[in-house]
Amino acid sequence: MIIQLLFVLTCIIVGARLGGIGLGVMGGLGMAILTFFFNLQPTSPPIDVMLMILSVITAAACMQAAGGLDYLVRLAEKLLRKHPTYITYLSPFVTYLFTFIAGTGHVAYSVLPVIAEVATETKIRPERPLGIAVIASQQAITASPISAATVALLAMLTPYHISLFDILKITIPATLIGVLAGAIYSLRVGKELHEDPEYLARVKAGLIDTSPSVFTETKSHAKAKFSVLLFLIATILIVLFGSFNSLRPSFMVEGELISLGMPHIIEIVMLTAAALILLLTRTNGLEACKGNVFSAGMQAVIAIFGIAWMGDTFINGNLQTLTASMEQTIQQMPFLFGLALFIMSILLYSQAATVRAVMPLGIALGLSPYMLIALFPAVNGYFFIPNYPTVIAAINFDRTGTTRIGKYVLNHSFMLPGLISTGVALVIGLLLIQLYT
Repeated sequence: MIIQLLFVLTCIIVGARLGGIGLGVMGGLGMAILTFFFNLQPTSPPIDVMLMILSVITAAACMQAAGGLDYLVRLAEKLLRKHPTYITYLSPFVTYLFTFIAGTGHVAYSVLPVIAEVATETKIRPERPLGIAVIASQQAITASPISAATVALLAMLTPYHISLFDILKITIPATLIGVLAGAIYSLRVGKELHEDPEYLARVKAGLIDTSPSVFTETKSHAKAKFSVLLFLIATILIVLFGSFNSLRPSFMVEGELISLGMPHIIEIVMLTAAALILLLTRTNGLEACKGNVFSAGMQAVIAIFGIAWMGDTFINGNLQTLTASMEQTIQQMPFLFGLALFIMSILLYSQAATVRAVMPLGIALGLSPYMLIALFPAVNGYFFIPNYPTVIAAINFDRTGTTRIGKYVLNHSFMLPGLISTGVALVIGLLLIQLYT
């Protein structure tokens, strides 16, 4: 088993370094090793999860092609420029909302330059709002009803009579409070901008234009607004269908009344929303494939296909050994499973892939579904090693040089806001499940 585990971890680490679809294809290589060399029986690939993610990404990509994301960015810019002194508080909740609506943290790319510019013009150290804004964009993944990670968790917990609302009533307040705690901490990060030696050196060298930019109001197109409205309606419908079983269509199957499952609900609703956006806004479907939302979503699907399949196969093939060695410890100290989720998310760079690869082990170890929900935000450990795309983007957008990778690599601008936000979210989640169970 140890040798198998080493092969699995090697595939994960190499796949993460390759970037893009590398994680998924290395998962396929791991499957080949486990199947042909160790004779482990392959489990079923996570088809339902992949199809749900594809449908959500398709709808989000259509909204982006119709100008919906650009419209949201303009609204965010207007808000931040209207209240620049509160940018360290406002920016994380803007990126949180973007991710919550779109289901992917990659939508933060569009608003990060706005945050950096407004902070610089206001003489607020950009590191403060940028650091927590990036963290918030990922914390929202575990609170969004349509994110790949939430969808994956819901699919796994549905047999235990857990609804989408059961997940959201814990993760939304937990992550929001976690982000607020991170924002409060960020208010005191680093020196004031006018005292920062790196910023002063860049100003002296003429690398930074200190003149204020003028915000020009841009007329928003009706189709952009309409695409956002359609997407929001679809998201609300999914939350309603996921929370109230009575709203779902029912069918007689072999004499038994069966409600339509959430995988099919999500797929139908989101594909319908995508179709309506294209038809009613007269948007070219090819444009939806060119945006960063579609690209990031496809990478997530391939990652889940390979890594989750490999993880499922490894766990299923060694289930007795794993549970025998870990069951008693995890049941006595369930927070240790949260630590396992955090560490694996650092390696996998994907919340959804972490859920699919590790959560089955938690179920096998006998952890309650509500405990797994409370520990769900632990999958946001991507920031620990500062090479995640949104982390790199935030560093590059900050012209002042205050947002940086530290001398010792791990002492970077995102470490403490990320640890505080994640830690507080876990504590709040554990408190909330005491109220609901």
